[in-house]
Amino acid sequence: MAHLGEEEQREVLNRLARIEGQVRGLGRMVEEDKYCVDILTQISAITKALDAVGLKILDGHVHGCVRDAMVGGGKEAEAKTAELMEAVERFARMR
Repeated sequence: MAHLGEEEQREVLNRLARIEGQVRGLGRMVEEDKYCVDILTQISAITKALDAVGLKILDGHVHGCVRDAMVGGGKEAEAKTAELMEAVERFARMR
């Protein structure tokens, strides 16, 4: 994540730590045989939190790696554009 600043990287790591805690809590809910709808609600919250992290990283990629390649032009710009589209398609399919 070379194009995320120190503060953004810290923010992503903090979000991931919170998500990790949510996942552990979800495991406890399953072990304790909690109500199915409550478990599904937590799964939805975790999914949205992961989506937010993914978008933050994608934003850093677009405004860093891709932008730098576009400035340079040529084959590198074409390759980064193709790579970006593949990443967006992969991200969109996960929904």
